[in-house]
Amino acid sequence: MSLVHELPLPALERLVEQATGTPPPLVLNEIVGGASVRRFFRVNVRGGGTVIAMFVPVQSHEFEKAGTAHRRWPFLEIRELLETRGVRVPRLIAENCDESLILVEDLGETLAQHLVEHPEDREALYVAAVRDLAHAQRALLDLPEDSIVRQRAFDEDLLAWELDHFREWALDARGCALTSDERGIFDTAARFLSQTIAAWPRGFVHRDYQSRNLMVVRDDGRLRLAWIDFQDAMLGPRVYDLCALLGDSYQSFTPEFVEARLAEFATHLELAPEERDALRREFFLVMVQRKLKDAGRFVYIDRKLGNPSFLQFFESTVEKAQRALDEVRNEPPLAALSDLLERFFPRST
Repeated sequence: MSLVHELPLPALERLVEQATGTPPPLVLNEIVGGASVRRFFRVNVRGGGTVIAMFVPVQSHEFEKAGTAHRRWPFLEIRELLETRGVRVPRLIAENCDESLILVEDLGETLAQHLVEHPEDREALYVAAVRDLAHAQRALLDLPEDSIVRQRAFDEDLLAWELDHFREWALDARGCALTSDERGIFDTAARFLSQTIAAWPRGFVHRDYQSRNLMVVRDDGRLRLAWIDFQDAMLGPRVYDLCALLGDSYQSFTPEFVEARLAEFATHLELAPEERDALRREFFLVMVQRKLKDAGRFVYIDRKLGNPSFLQFFESTVEKAQRALDEVRNEPPLAALSDLLERFFPRST
């Protein structure tokens, strides 16, 4: 089932003309590749530049999350919060939420796109991404009382639901139905992960801090990273975004690369040696939960949303969860889960 919603072109033409002086007809190029119902267009404007138009259909969660309190869209609210705390985000050019439209600065390439042409920048940009994340966490320790970020969290229920999402779509929907004993193993591990992660302190979490949601921009003559797709930000563990970054389904990293970035993150947080051990354990526990959720989501997006483009990352994403499980096999529920997954998803090496 395709969920493509028709762009209100006359409203967009009015908005672009008011904001940039560019008369219709517009030259639009749709930016494809996302999994949400939101649509993005690169728009040519007077003077030779471009802006990004974001169209958010009323069926989008963006409207649901704004609720009945007549608050701004989460994207707009969180964009403003991040900007005031020193995080590089797209500049807001114009908004017409009544017509489901906003215009923002065109920041160019994502980190994923940039690395295709400039692989030599990989380490430096990931070092920057880790540093930026640590600095942002500190800057966002004190959130406004009425922030939408405070209203949602990676609590036990959400973490458990995401793991069950993996069972439903990555196993059951693909014909890997569990026996009653296997279901018991899975449920025990899911309960352990959900309860353990939910008990940790929580802070600001982007929720999808990875190479397709970081933009490579040149500010003051140097490369920097800017954040996008932050509308789902919530409260969660300090390592969650680090797991999204270093467990990115669209990138491959050596264990040495991951360990180096994990150590840098601990340094930025000024952690003592014993605290670094705790951080490392947190990192791999969240990595298991996150990558299992992602794998299930990829199947769901294909089966329910009619978008098979993420299936190419399914097997490697499951393997990332398995490699994380290798690091926490001292936990009996997770050792059993590791063995269970190995039966359904045997690794080649």
